Amino acid sequence: MMKKQFRNYLAFKQFLIVILLLISGIAHAERVIQVSVCSGDATRIIQQAIDSAAHYDGKSVTIKLAATDYHISREKATSHLYYISNTTSVEENPDPTKHIGLWLRDMRNVTIDGCGARLVTHGEMTTFVIDGCENITLRNFTVMAADPSVPEMVVVESRNQTLVARPTEGSRYEIADDGRFYWVGEGWRFSEGIAQIYYPDRDVTYRCNTPLSGLWFVRERDGLLHFRYHGMAPAAKPGDVYQMRHSFRTEVCGFIHHSKNVTIDNCTFNFLGNFGIVGQYSENLTYRRLRCAPPYGSERTCAGFADFVQMSGCKGKISITDSYFEGAHDDPINIHGTHLKVVEYPADRQVKVRFMHGQSYGFDAFFPGDDIEFVDAHTLLCCQSARVKSVERIDNYTLLLTLNKPIAEAVKTLENVSIENVTWTPDVEITHNYFSRTPTRGILVTTRGKVLIADNTFFRIPMSAILVSDDARSWYESGPVRDVTIARNHFYECESPVIAVAPENDRYEGAVHRNVTIEHNRFVLTRDEAVRAHSTDNFTVRGNHFVSPSDSLPTEQSLVKTENCNNTIVAGNTVTR
Repeated sequence: MMKKQFRNYLAFKQFLIVILLLISGIAHAERVIQVSVCSGDATRIIQQAIDSAAHYDGKSVTIKLAATDYHISREKATSHLYYISNTTSVEENPDPTKHIGLWLRDMRNVTIDGCGARLVTHGEMTTFVIDGCENITLRNFTVMAADPSVPEMVVVESRNQTLVARPTEGSRYEIADDGRFYWVGEGWRFSEGIAQIYYPDRDVTYRCNTPLSGLWFVRERDGLLHFRYHGMAPAAKPGDVYQMRHSFRTEVCGFIHHSKNVTIDNCTFNFLGNFGIVGQYSENLTYRRLRCAPPYGSERTCAGFADFVQMSGCKGKISITDSYFEGAHDDPINIHGTHLKVVEYPADRQVKVRFMHGQSYGFDAFFPGDDIEFVDAHTLLCCQSARVKSVERIDNYTLLLTLNKPIAEAVKTLENVSIENVTWTPDVEITHNYFSRTPTRGILVTTRGKVLIADNTFFRIPMSAILVSDDARSWYESGPVRDVTIARNHFYECESPVIAVAPENDRYEGAVHRNVTIEHNRFVLTRDEAVRAHSTDNFTVRGNHFVSPSDSLPTEQSLVKTENCNNTIVAGNTVTR
């Protein structure tokens, strides 16, 4: 009898477990918001779905799109003022209001699953913003532009004073009554500006003078543009592609602001305008299986107005893996902090600081409880540490910090001092990615967190493929590195030095960077300088293979140049031709 009752009890318990699992599954299934197919402008329809997700009060919810095109527009976008690092100065753009397609604000545990959808932008706009959120995932969609603000044209002929070119798909233009030529889109228009030229025979892009400068007149005939110049036409050959843009980063492709645990997974960005994806004072950001590149099968060669991924003042871990970066107009990845210059010491424990580069201002750079360092702008060395007790915003450029300890007199006597927020310095993992067709560098990284750059391919990068900088007098991008490993990467015909560890100090009084290891990489060189470093201690280059273009093979030491570097090891490398 007891055994039978026990078996009945077990059966009833298993039944209850099954029922609870079914209820849990039903409850979970109910937290799916399906966005219907929309033939017109879908901006407000998608935003309504996002707003509906907020009603779940932090419970896990998935917003699902359909495998179709959703058109989103600046005209129907949500307007909100955001100050974003490395965008535009107030002189370039007096009103930094952003025009946001998908706006997630103060939300938790939300996934937007594109299910193969394409988001087609119209006009210069910010595709998405994630602000004050936690546990957010964006996945399985493509972003492209109906009117990419980097128009292109393919050279058909260039001879004497005439250049004949064919605009590529999506590149629209007008010729004004006065004969002036303009590239145009939905709500934007420019002439001249910044240009690059793409050479398809080598699959490389370089900055160049704009072909819209020095024009005498322009004519259109049979779908071709005939540019006539006062002087000689630009030197270009048939098949070369000009990419052109204005210089104002008034919007960004995506903005992750004051958020935590954000993942972007399996997304394609055929065009990132007018800047890339910016993470600003956010924590634990994961970018996985991104494809930042022009559409397959199109004539377009450019996928971005500037950087692809820019991380400014973040913490936790930044992970960028299994991704493809092709066709940026600036650095595909840039991870840094911001130096603010000391302008006054109003009291014993107070310091007034100021944003110095015109394109970075207005955002919150310090919070109570943050650890900071006073940095000599000429040596880039720390001269005192402290903790922030309070922050007073004086204006968009100037902040007053109250600290937990008096400021040393020795600091006050220095001629040029900046402050770095050392709390907001992330660990970084950049692995299994491909970089090509950019006119600048592949990766810039300046953070004192643990950095791993491994198993990537860099193809014909025309500047250093990897740059470790730090400066407090130009871009004011901080700070020193303390643990960097660059391993098992393939550098194919990148410019020398392929890897540069180059802090911008103009006085050496000690190492700026420490603990940099470059090991087990393969370098196919164009010139016999693979690595250059200065002001760096504990610098190791070992186990790498160098393929030299020289008839006489260089030595390991001639491939690696150092200055003011202590505890340097260059050993176990091989060189072939």
